[in-house]
Amino acid sequence: MDQTLVKKLRILADAAKYDASCSSSNAPKRAAGLDGLGSTTGSGICHAYTPDGRCVSLLKILLTNYCLFDCAYCINRRSSNVERARFTVEEVVALTVNFYKRNYIEGLFLSSGVIKSPDYTMEQMMLVAKTLRQKHGFAGYIHLKAIPEASPWLVEQAGLWADRLSVNLELPSQQSLQRLAPEKDVDGIQSTMGQVKERIVEAKAERRRFSPAGQSTQVIVGADDTTDEGVLRASDTMYRRYDLSRVYYSAFSPIPEPSVILPLKPPPLQRENRLYQADWLLRHYGFSVDEIAEGGEGGMLDLEIDPKLAWALKNRHRFPVDVNTAEREMLLRVPGFGKRAVDKMIAARRHTRLGLEDLARLTPTLKRARPFIIADDHSPHGLTDRADLRARLVAPAKQLSLF
Repeated sequence: MDQTLVKKLRILADAAKYDASCSSSNAPKRAAGLDGLGSTTGSGICHAYTPDGRCVSLLKILLTNYCLFDCAYCINRRSSNVERARFTVEEVVALTVNFYKRNYIEGLFLSSGVIKSPDYTMEQMMLVAKTLRQKHGFAGYIHLKAIPEASPWLVEQAGLWADRLSVNLELPSQQSLQRLAPEKDVDGIQSTMGQVKERIVEAKAERRRFSPAGQSTQVIVGADDTTDEGVLRASDTMYRRYDLSRVYYSAFSPIPEPSVILPLKPPPLQRENRLYQADWLLRHYGFSVDEIAEGGEGGMLDLEIDPKLAWALKNRHRFPVDVNTAEREMLLRVPGFGKRAVDKMIAARRHTRLGLEDLARLTPTLKRARPFIIADDHSPHGLTDRADLRARLVAPAKQLSLF
């Protein structure tokens, strides 16, 4: 490989690492034709995991890390003293094809700084996807960033060739965005999200292709003083308003030569993890933001225990629940019970009454659930109300040894 191209790849792959919204989930199963390349099936430079557990390797790069904007939290901001590089459309296409042929990747995740104008940047990214699909018959996964304020026609063209589009909100509140990224337009970001949603809905109704894996966004956590509750409310609003497939949470990482308005230290990484768990409860377990927030204090999630257990400990009057009679919605709120396990329980109890041995076969986390359930051969006998229940359920931290 040409050394100039290698240098560009080093710079722009490293610059892309701050974007967390890299996933191939919900991509349609697709294989290339006789003269094409790639597929979105099979197992797998960036590793993304699909809902069914498959590992998919994606080439994750920026088209360029030059940018017109001077967002305080961004390593690639206009005033940042970082090494710059820029790919041409042909170079990104060649890298993707060559990496695929060497079995390094199965798809492409392409983002970019904004150069010249939003329209010019969006057009360049769209041309990468279009060239891969049309000229090379590439059937692998393609995720493109949609640039706010770009022409609606260009965004629509991008959605014709990409599997997923994403528009990064970046910060959870309008006030924070105005303070840390005043050149960005909140209305423009929301308008682009709304446009992508409308096109997806229309395409489904007309049974044609447009961003079939949906759209996603990213929120940076810890760059401002927004609480976890505030972050989750912003996510909940976007899920309902724009039908997002995912909101990704990225813990703020201090950057070289930072602005004085940024925090000096990153937030605990566990905070990011708890937000993902809370997001899962919002999307799949019927929890509201208010219910999740009550498990913590002062609008912040409990860093020591997961949000579901935190809610259960704050709502002990709702437990124990009988696994043989309880509604599905309540079973989903039992710590240790996942959706698949609950569905299996409901199917099994049509034929027999469930005891602990049956439950142990259905879920590997029965120990966590035992204080909160009644089974055919089990009752917690006041365990749910014990003052030391939290300590009994949370293993104490210990130093691991390498030897």
